[in-house]
Amino acid sequence: MLTVGVDIGGTSVRAGVVNADGAVIDITRALTPGEEGPLEDAITTAVAELATRHHISAVGLAVAGFVATDRRTVRFAPHLAWRQAPVAQRLSRRTGLPVVLEHDANAAALAEHRFGASRGAKIAVMVALGTGIGGALLIDGKVYRGAHGVAPELGHLRLVPDGRPCPCGKNGCWERYCSGTALSTTAVELLAKNPGVSTVLVREALHDSRAITGRRVAAAARDGDPLALRAMADLAKWLGDGLALVADVYDPEMVVIGGGVSESAPLFLDDARERYAETITGAGHRPLARIRTAQLGDDAGLVGAATLARDLASHTTPNGRKR
Repeated sequence: MLTVGVDIGGTSVRAGVVNADGAVIDITRALTPGEEGPLEDAITTAVAELATRHHISAVGLAVAGFVATDRRTVRFAPHLAWRQAPVAQRLSRRTGLPVVLEHDANAAALAEHRFGASRGAKIAVMVALGTGIGGALLIDGKVYRGAHGVAPELGHLRLVPDGRPCPCGKNGCWERYCSGTALSTTAVELLAKNPGVSTVLVREALHDSRAITGRRVAAAARDGDPLALRAMADLAKWLGDGLALVADVYDPEMVVIGGGVSESAPLFLDDARERYAETITGAGHRPLARIRTAQLGDDAGLVGAATLARDLASHTTPNGRKR
């Protein structure tokens, strides 16, 4: 049975065909539209394209936002247009397939538990570093959702009072200091404070400051650019501080670092582990969580969503009702 997983982030929509072993066998992608209708058009088009090449049984959406406990409605998404939107029903009608929704970090955590880094872990936390931060908590392999389906929203823990503004409406959220977007923001701030420094990033910023994306900063850091390395060190600090806070609350056995930023983990993860170990309450007198990078990489959310779709396809009609 083949299913489609669609990972809907703040910057891109990635749809892939996934088999029962969790392997992505075909993929398509597009930029994330800023309005509700065009976003659903983009998802429908992606699924239709893949369906021309494969027999698809169901669709799962990994959404960067709050998903209702019935996994059919998007309540709120800081980086997307949906607000209290019956997304599963609308997309089922348009695609003619069963559709299930899941928070993107929950989907990634489930995929890593079934196929990847956290197999066998009793208490596992996923921290997905992308445009923002997605968080998930698995207890004995099951997602903890909280009373209303929105837990744990780790990216919007306030780490810096009166800090950088966040699209969620608060200031100083963890993801404003530890994400792909944060890496870009930090690099631009460092450029402004060090105008006399001559680096690759400085030269590129002179032509177009918009070119200083998180991905570009990471690439410059891999090439040894000193300003980019400082931005990466800042990200490592905030990752360690945030993980210490998360561990104080959940005391996990395993933390999996995923999302697109995790591809650059060799540049920051060792420093983040050290900061975490120093900052956690009771440092030196308690076991520490193992911290690993996601084995499925940037595909984890997509694979998890497709796996949930497969689990439900055998007993779900296209309108989301049980057979």
